[in-house]
This record gives sequence, structure tokens and C-alpha cells, in this order.
Amino acid sequence: MERAKRERVVRYFDFMEGGEIEGALELTTEDLVVDRRNSNAPWGRERTKGREEFRASWRAFQRQWEEVGGVSWERLRIRTAGGGRVVVETRISGQGPATGLSMDARAGWLVSFASERISELTFHQSFDEALLAGRRQAMAEARLYFVCEARPAGSDPGPLLDAALRGGAEIVQLRDKRIDAEQLVGAATAFREVADRHGALFVLNDRPDLVSACDADGVHVGQDDTPVAEARRIVGEAVVVGLSTHSPAQFDAALSALGGQRPDQISVGPVWETPTKEGRPAAGLELVRHAAKAGPETPWFAIGGIDASNVGELARAGARRIVVVRAIRDAPDPEAAARELRAALG
Repeated sequence: MERAKRERVVRYFDFMEGGEIEGALELTTEDLVVDRRNSNAPWGRERTKGREEFRASWRAFQRQWEEVGGVSWERLRIRTAGGGRVVVETRISGQGPATGLSMDARAGWLVSFASERISELTFHQSFDEALLAGRRQAMAEARLYFVCEARPAGSDPGPLLDAALRGGAEIVQLRDKRIDAEQLVGAATAFREVADRHGALFVLNDRPDLVSACDADGVHVGQDDTPVAEARRIVGEAVVVGLSTHSPAQFDAALSALGGQRPDQISVGPVWETPTKEGRPAAGLELVRHAAKAGPETPWFAIGGIDASNVGELARAGARRIVVVRAIRDAPDPEAAARELRAALG
């Protein structure tokens, strides 16, 4: 399905490059939304809904530039952004032979879908800005986050990751403190491929310095790891940064952080003791209740010792998102385990 979405987006922008708006519109929903309110251009800062509104807006835009020599579109690059969305970088250029007026600008478009048809296109000033917006939106919408080592039980992680994502996980994280940088980068290939196949996010644990080499969508750091602001400086503008918190004070500090110091996602826990966090005492359900009362815009995920036997208790305490390791990795049927956990969250 994700490949079909990418192909549809490629065809849409190919039609637009050729000035064939009717061909492009055949690939969209009837109620297509095109949001150009982020544009700095002196024209077209509007949000249209429906094919007819977009058709009229596009023709008006073309008429403006035809008067000074015409305009051309070019699709430059495309990639998934998580949450089943796609980001496209475009270049639009034109020059009037009489007036000398010219335009040469790049932009990013965040593309959303409904039933595999393009349902919304949102304009951003750059590819990175659109990619970050898409990744943040995917993180906010996610409910089930699966953390896995490079070779679970000594095996290729691909089948396990596929099963987790088929079952309803929307994020996968590569976390393996036993292997070196070269091995992490090698292991990341399978995580990236599976995430792309399912339109999911791929996050790397602890290593902002390896995010680019691993082609990860995000990085997750702990209280004793690289600070959030420094991690952002290393990974660049388009990558989401998550942070672990283990107490109400740490959670509140993360929420009150400003600018680049504020994480895009917060983990809360461990709720119960877990061997994946050796030496870390359980924070208990009180931390979950504290996070739930805060009602933050920043998405937070409960973590630590969560499985099918206690996820309902977590949900009653206010958790709407969870991170798991063993509950999926060690299950006889990982896909069914993921589906059960996801269903329990509503």
C-alpha cells in the first residue's frame, strides 16, 4: 500500500509538471484540501477544499505567471514521513522576458491520503520543514511503539518488525547497547526498509551521531544521554527527538522546556520494573496519572513492563500510548500480541 501511495504522488506531481491539472485531480479525493497558507509568496496564500476550488485557484495562479512568461514545476525528491504520509520537494520557476521578473523557489509538500487517494497537500517552506511536520504528526497519532534489538533471538529482525507493524505498531525503535556503531548502521537497514514498507516511523536509540547514517526518522535520548538541544543540533532540522522521564519533576521539566530544548515525544516510566531497564526502579502508575492530568500537547508514551495483562490498567490510569519490548518480541504470535495491545488502547 505504501508503494502505491508513493507511485500516486509521483504521478500527481508529474501531471502538475506537465500542466495537466485534470490528470492530477483524478488521483485525489473529491474533497481534496490544498493548504498554501505557509507560503511567503504574494499570491496563493489560501486553503482550498474540493477539486473545483483548487482548479480555480490553480488557473488564477497560472494566469498571473503566463502574463510574464509562464511557470514550470519540477519534482525533486520524495520520501515517507510516517503515519502513512509522504513528503515531496518541488521546485517552481519562471521568468518574464519583457519584465525580467523571475521566480525560482523550492518547497516541501506534506501529502496525506484517504483510501489511497491524495486527500490533503500542505505547503511548507522547505523539504525539511515538511518532513518534520509529518514526523511530528505521525508521532502524535501513534499509539503503539515497539523497541527491538538488532538481532532478536539471534535472527533477522525483518519478520518480527513486519509482524509488529501489521498488528498495529506505528513506530519501531532500534535499541542495542551491545553492538558497535558499524553494526548499528548495518542493522538499521532492515528497520528502515520495514518502516518504509508500512509507512511507519523508525527511531534510533541513544545515538544522534548515527541518525544520518542509519536514515532514521528520529532519535530517543535518556536523562543521562545527549541533551535534547544538542541532539537536535547533531541530527538536523527534520528529525524528531524523544526523551525518557522517570519522575513528575522530569516530566514537567520536559514539558516546560522551550525551543529546541523541548522534546517531540516523552517516555514515562518504567511503570513496572523490567529487565530491559536494569537498575531503574519502577515509577508506578502515579507517574502515568500525573502525565495524564497534565494533558500536554507533546505526545507521551508509558513504558516499562507493559503487556496484555496490565495494559488495561494503564489505559484506566490515563495512558493512550505505550512502548513495549518483550510483550511483542517474546510472544508466540507477535502480530496477534501487537493487535491485542493496540485494541486495548482504543
